[in-house]
Amino acid sequence: MDGDVMITGFFPLYTLGIDHSNSDSTRQDHTPFIFKNYQFLLALAFAIEEINKNPDLLHNLTLGFDVYDVQFGAWRVFKTPFIWLFGKYKIPNYSCMRDSKSIAILTGPLGITSARIGTLLQLYRFPQFTFGPFDHALSDHHKFPALYQMAPKDTSIATAMVSLLLHFSWNWVGLFTSQDENGLWILPELKEELAKNSVCVAYELLISSKGIAHIIRIMAVYNEINKSSANVLIIYGDNESLLDLMLFIEHILMKGKVCIMNSQWNLKTRRYFMLGSLHVPLIFTHYHADVSGFTDFVKTVNPSKYPEDFFLAKLWFLSFNCSDIESDCIAWDKCPHDASLDWLPRHIFDISMSGDSYNIYNTVYTVAQALHEMLLLQTEVQTMGNRKWTAPSPAQLHPFLKNIQFYNPAGDQVILGEKSKLEPEYDILNIWDFPEGLQFEVKVGKFSPYALHGNQLSLSEDMIEWAIGTAETPHSVCSESCGPGFRKSSQEGKPACCFDCNPCQQNEIANGTDMEQCVKCTDHQYANTQRNQCLLRDETFLAFGDPLGMALACMGICFSLLTAAILGMFLKHQDTAIVKANNRTLSYILLISLIFCFLCSLLFIGRPNTVTCILQQITFGVVFTVAVSTVLAKTVTVVLAFKVISPGRRIRWLLVSGAPNLIIPLCTLIQMTFCGFWLGTSPPFVDTDAHSEHGHIIILCNKGSLAAFYCVLGYLGSLAMASFTVAFLARNLPDTFNEAKFLTFSMLVFCSVWLTFLPVYHSAKGKIMVAVEVFSILASSAGLLGCIFVPKCYNILLMPNKNSLHVFRYKRHNRRNKH
Repeated sequence: MDGDVMITGFFPLYTLGIDHSNSDSTRQDHTPFIFKNYQFLLALAFAIEEINKNPDLLHNLTLGFDVYDVQFGAWRVFKTPFIWLFGKYKIPNYSCMRDSKSIAILTGPLGITSARIGTLLQLYRFPQFTFGPFDHALSDHHKFPALYQMAPKDTSIATAMVSLLLHFSWNWVGLFTSQDENGLWILPELKEELAKNSVCVAYELLISSKGIAHIIRIMAVYNEINKSSANVLIIYGDNESLLDLMLFIEHILMKGKVCIMNSQWNLKTRRYFMLGSLHVPLIFTHYHADVSGFTDFVKTVNPSKYPEDFFLAKLWFLSFNCSDIESDCIAWDKCPHDASLDWLPRHIFDISMSGDSYNIYNTVYTVAQALHEMLLLQTEVQTMGNRKWTAPSPAQLHPFLKNIQFYNPAGDQVILGEKSKLEPEYDILNIWDFPEGLQFEVKVGKFSPYALHGNQLSLSEDMIEWAIGTAETPHSVCSESCGPGFRKSSQEGKPACCFDCNPCQQNEIANGTDMEQCVKCTDHQYANTQRNQCLLRDETFLAFGDPLGMALACMGICFSLLTAAILGMFLKHQDTAIVKANNRTLSYILLISLIFCFLCSLLFIGRPNTVTCILQQITFGVVFTVAVSTVLAKTVTVVLAFKVISPGRRIRWLLVSGAPNLIIPLCTLIQMTFCGFWLGTSPPFVDTDAHSEHGHIIILCNKGSLAAFYCVLGYLGSLAMASFTVAFLARNLPDTFNEAKFLTFSMLVFCSVWLTFLPVYHSAKGKIMVAVEVFSILASSAGLLGCIFVPKCYNILLMPNKNSLHVFRYKRHNRRNKH
């Protein structure tokens, strides 16, 4: 299309590996044509026609274009630019460059193609626009001073990809990047973003497309890729660098992987994701607004509208069967008259504008805006200096291109300077497979870096087609999440995503997933069996309402009443021989002390408080000391009574004077001294036990100073052993009313109870510990009562004939006659 100013495009319209040295015309006619790439030419034509119709741009100046097919290969890529610059039969740098109205050059979409052509074009200062994906190798302005990249830089691609991983809870991925400047740039960006969001890299492959050694390397890590639990693979590269290797991997190595890819992949150039593929491609492409009128324009395109476009003619002949079967000649009248590019399947030719075509559209408007500004400036200069209008040269366009910014007709802002470019938004595409290898790109989501954090990614999961044979979302984690009640424990030598799940310890909880540490419940709380929640403990103690407490309280009251009844009986029969024997006063003291011994057990039952805690131990120590010292006094009295031989002996004086009775106050005073020391240093206090019973907090009395407690208990034990020893030595003394044997048995029971008490008490916990102490008090007191007073009660109630002084004297007289 001719115009006052021309834009030249070098587009790859044929597939790789064409042998142009073959002059066979039939061979050339059957050269594989890239139908999809023809949209580049249509986007160029559409934009130029739209600008030429715009009265506000380029007054009295029209744009035109010419398009050349660029060939692949290190040297073939220069063939078409040489012809364009010098003519088909001219020698470069020998004859002058032919006259050309071209003011800008379009190259792409591969960066390597633009780089090779750019080394030639920069010699002539032609503004070169590359419409392919942003290539970091082309951003060196010292090497490519006249080159401009229209595609936005992938500044947020790492964030976008990682946000998709987080959406599906994928934290175990593989990385597959090309060993070029783009791959070396994205790799640290990806790693940093992955580490920031606790996503681990299972394996990492940095591959170059050159050499068989890289294929061998991939085969060497077969087990790492194919058998790895990482079912997600991030691939960042382009067709030229990785496609051949990916075809190899597709059929040989990987199975059942989700591939997250960037927009530089031209999946339709090679049928990479074939029918029956077990892969799931999720592709991030640059979002762009819909260009109004483009699809309608494409539908109207036909060879009669553009008769000089032999590319369109070839596409038409190949697509609509315009050959005569009999003569094998191409005839226009054989083509359908109403044929349209809209008839072609979308996997062959898509009439909706692609990302590369949108960059071409923006390129044309960029050139037009720069020309418009240059013409305005030139008009001012002409008006002031009365100069003639001169056609603009390509080199004059650069100052106007450096910082150009404008809004295109679609409403998007176009910024050419790399530092001023906006971060791109991304559409997320999924490839749907159909029979016969047909494929359909479906938009399933979007990523916007301008949205609020947490709302940047929007996704329609129900539209994603996962691997064939499964409808569930793939799983890609090194270790399954630790649920509530468990904490993470790292595995030595492995990434943070690989861990073991260990249950929380006793009274610790983890109420979330993947918690690093368990949280300890407070003392008034306890962990439930699942160890995911702290529950409030129920307060408990040995209460009167508990069956155990009620039984012990009843026993204490009953024994105390029984002891009181025996005391009443002794008072009633105080003049009898049995009551008088062995000092009835001591018997009264012992019975009264036993009443208090039984009643002091009630202090251990019920909700403890400071007063009861102090009274428990002090009353226990003093009352039992009185009881045991009374038994000791009775034993000593028995011994002294039978040691009396003559009235003048000193022993008789001790017995008559009541000296044994002094044992009670003396022993009690010593015990009270111990108790006073106990209260003065570390008295008993109210305490809680949160560990003995699950789900309960036990209210109990802490003894304070254990040393003082064992001193009191030890002193009491010493008195008991002394009483037992004396009673045991006097057990065989004669006479009817001798109670030495009963005293011996009583102290034997007493000592046995408290010797058994010590190990049982220390092995018990909580309320049971208190119950053991109460039971020991009742048992030892009952032992004293039963062994000493039950035989006397038997004689008083059932054998009254034995309870007289006459019987006592008669037995004594008979014993003397025998001797």
